[in-house]
Amino acid sequence: MLSCISFWSTRHGISPPDAPADADPLETTLAAVAEAGFDGIEMCIGRPGERGVFSTDDDARRCAAIRQAIDDAGLVCETAASGMSWTSNPVSEDADVRAASLAEHEEALRRAADLGAEALLYVPGVTTSPISPGERVRYDHAWRRVRENVARLLDTAERLGIDLCLENVWNGLFYSPLELAAFVDGFGSERLGVYLDVGNLPGLHQHPPHWIEILDHRIRRVHVKDYAESFGEGQYAFRELTRGDVPLVESVAALRSIGYDRTVTAEIMPWRPGLLADTAASLRDLIHPEAQGPDATTPQRMAGAR
Repeated sequence: MLSCISFWSTRHGISPPDAPADADPLETTLAAVAEAGFDGIEMCIGRPGERGVFSTDDDARRCAAIRQAIDDAGLVCETAASGMSWTSNPVSEDADVRAASLAEHEEALRRAADLGAEALLYVPGVTTSPISPGERVRYDHAWRRVRENVARLLDTAERLGIDLCLENVWNGLFYSPLELAAFVDGFGSERLGVYLDVGNLPGLHQHPPHWIEILDHRIRRVHVKDYAESFGEGQYAFRELTRGDVPLVESVAALRSIGYDRTVTAEIMPWRPGLLADTAASLRDLIHPEAQGPDATTPQRMAGAR
């Protein structure tokens, strides 16, 4: 497995507290990621003008330049991620919003292919969510629209030779691995798969290793982060690796059991000084425990004990 970090988790990512405006976000980000010891980076694609270095308006030349910079930094970039569905819902009750979102994601697939990525993370829509609290889409309507959208996006993905990967998120859709597996199987396409985020599952009262075993070969890519909640106090939070209750070691073991050997990308926000180095070390220990030696302790409790 390859240890990677999301661009959103870097100083110039989704919630940078003090990123200087005059710095080159690509150059400084790639240098920091390489210095931390990651194998690669996941580039994140957004709309023109949004924070970041990669947008749906970038042309093939710009994408090639980004890819060359990644290669020159000694990093791999096998995946790209889009979060545009949170603000432009592809299953919205508004037909104009749905059309705009679909067009944006077709462009995201093209830009990801121009970058040389092998897979694009796609949030298939939102029925309701704490992330997009204003959304209220009836489930059967959303299901029909997801099918229509995926069919169209798959046509583009197949022509481009890139995987379209549905992420399990807090979006009110696909909260069962059986439902998600059946949905993917229903298309019969080698280009459709799952982008599994193990850190999103405990908050839905689901055990990540079980999802991994059920989804099996449908899992094309993996995100990791930690999560903790206090049920009696009604509090929850996503956390940095090894600082929560996600069974990370068990999850990696489950990934090995299904033969998964691709990218494992940490997606942790917000950035803080030292986050990349700490995350790289935790992730490296998690996916390559043999490198620690026979007497080393694992980065997280083996059976959930804190």
